[in-house]
Order: sequence, then structure tokens, then C-alpha cells
Amino acid sequence: MAGCAALVLAGGSGARFGGEIPKQYLPLDGRAILRRAAQAFASHPGVDMVRVVIREQDRALYDEAFAGLDILEPVPGGETRQESARLGLESLDRLEPEFVLIHDGARPFVPAGVIGHTIAALADVAAAVPALALGDTLKRADESGMVAGTVDRAGLWRAQTPQGFRYRDIRAAHAAAATVQGAELTDDAAVAERAGLDVRLVAGSEDNIKITTTADFDRALRLLAASAGLMRVGTGFDVHRFGPGDHVMLCGVAVPHSHRLEGHSDADVGLHAITDAILGAISEGDIGSHFPPSDARWRDADSEIFLRHAAGLVAERGGTIGAIDVTLICERPRIGPHRDAMRARVADIAGIPPAAVSVKATTTDGLGFAGRGEGIAAQAVATIRLPASGGAWR
Repeated sequence: MAGCAALVLAGGSGARFGGEIPKQYLPLDGRAILRRAAQAFASHPGVDMVRVVIREQDRALYDEAFAGLDILEPVPGGETRQESARLGLESLDRLEPEFVLIHDGARPFVPAGVIGHTIAALADVAAAVPALALGDTLKRADESGMVAGTVDRAGLWRAQTPQGFRYRDIRAAHAAAATVQGAELTDDAAVAERAGLDVRLVAGSEDNIKITTTADFDRALRLLAASAGLMRVGTGFDVHRFGPGDHVMLCGVAVPHSHRLEGHSDADVGLHAITDAILGAISEGDIGSHFPPSDARWRDADSEIFLRHAAGLVAERGGTIGAIDVTLICERPRIGPHRDAMRARVADIAGIPPAAVSVKATTTDGLGFAGRGEGIAAQAVATIRLPASGGAWR
């Protein structure tokens, strides 16, 4: 036996949530709830294999939600959660993992730390459950809704998932529980307890919510918005006139032309506009404040230096560049044949995918300095995502 397997249970119909499809397949910011749950394990270094347990009639929904994710084939579940867990465990017999984590597919935000702590605990005990101590006063109510008493909360915890086990132990415990009539248990730790296994509590997380109702879904959306951090937008604009030469530098690409652009650096009007847009998004002034034209060090400098510097300032704040959109304004040269090369070059310098870069071109219909062929202008927009707190601003 070797390794750790994760079973993500998604065999329910989501009846309490309502809607046309089971809640676990609803999208959260473009990704199904269930896929988010499974990806947390697929990307964790302590997990070697991931399998999802589904309803057979949901296979088409599963295939759509999990396209491109390399995990084990799903297996059908049963009529109850306990039965689905048992069937999932049986499906791992041939793989014989040493440990197994069993997780609710409706918990999309399980932190990597919770997964790690659960696995680590299995070195000493047969089972481990992430949990949170109860902080609220508990009341018992009668059938009419009147308070019938106060419950002592000392020693009471809210259990979460993933619940971790030594595979052979929980496999045997589930097999034994299946033979007991009326023994439907609400979680796998209860199955382990019934079998006499020692279960240790480890630290859970308030963000590890289970989506059961529409109110839970709304809370999940709020958590996503909070984790996204601060979205900032900056704009940049630059102009350079033509002078003697045989090419122009545009967005990091040397484009053959009858003239060159004049400037203190290589006069790459596209990279200058993009750099100013990024600097603007993080309130860091403009190129001139970082690379003064009066400084001889920047004479004929490659404008790549400016953009890399701006991207580095974003990274220092723990941020990311979401998208760059630049428009080149000129009659000549033609931009179309060089557009893909420009996008790739800007993406490489900024450290983002080419799909996040847009390069467009337009003319002024013969009007103004650009229309008269005296130079080129560029305007750019950059979106930046920064952490919501902790050092985003200096």
C-alpha cells in the first residue's frame, strides 16, 4: 500500500437547495462547486489520487464540469451518503492507498492547510476530523419553538471534511456498518467510532463551508469576492514622432518602416503606454518618475526594462496583472501582420498568458498628427488584482 487517496462525495440530488440541477454542479465564478472541491485535492502535494462519487444520471454534468482535469474516473454512488462512501472505498481496493480522505463535494473552499493537518494526524491515529469548537450558546426548543433548555457547549465541536482514515481501517468499518439495520450515520467519523477506531480532532476552517441552501451559496459568492482582493484599473497614453530610420519598436517588436520613432529610450510607444497603465493602477506615477529622461542611463534603453519594472512592483505587492489592452494609433506601418508577435512579447515581459493581452490598431482617418503620418500614439488599459489586506499599498 502507498499514497493517499481523496474521495469526493457528490451522490446527492441537492433537494434542499432546489433548482434544475444538483447544487454541486452550479458554477462559482466559472467553475462548478464540485470541481473546486476536487481540485483542492488534485493540487495538494500530499494527495496522490482523487476520485469523485456521483449519481449515474449526473454523468453528463460531471463530464462537462471536469473537462481537462486529470483525476480518476468517477464511480456511481448509492441511495445514502454512507452507501456512497462505502462504494467509493470499494472502488479503491485495487489501488490500495495507505490513507484516504473523504470529503463533501459541496465544500468548495477547503484550505490546503486543513488537508495537510488531516493527513499528518494519520501518522499517529486511525482517523482524523477537522472541526471547529462551538462558540455560540446552544438552546433546545420544544415543538412550539419555545426554549426548553440551554445545552452545555463545553467539549462540543462542529465536524467538517475531509475526514481522514487509514484506508484498511475505514474500509472494514464501512463494510461492517453496512450489515447493521437502521445504522445510517451522518459522517464517516461516526462509522469509525462505531468500529472502535480512535478519532482525533484537528483544526478546521471557517471558510470550509458546506453549501446546502441558497443562503450558503450567497455566502460562498461573498467569500470568493473577498478572496479576489482589490481590483484596480490604470490607463496609459504616449506619443512619439517619426525620425530617420528603418524600423519602429512597437510592443517589443521591431517592425520594418521608412522611419523610426524618436525618444530618449527606444521610443516604444506601445510598451510606454502599457507601463504607465500598470503604474497608474498601483498609484506609482509614470515612467518619467521611475526612469527620468534626464538620466543618461536610459538613453536608447530597451523599453522592456520599463515594463518589467512595473510588473515587478505589482508582484512585490502580492498582486497579479489580470489583463492588458493596448491600442496603437497610426496610418503606417500596418500592425495586423505583427499583432500576434506583439501579444506574445508583451505577455512574456509582463509574465502573463498571451490570452490576457490584446493589441489593437486604428487610424484617425487622416486627421491630426497621426493622420498626417508624423508619429504614432498608443493608449492602454491594465487591470491589476491586489491582496485585500496586508501590504498592498506602501
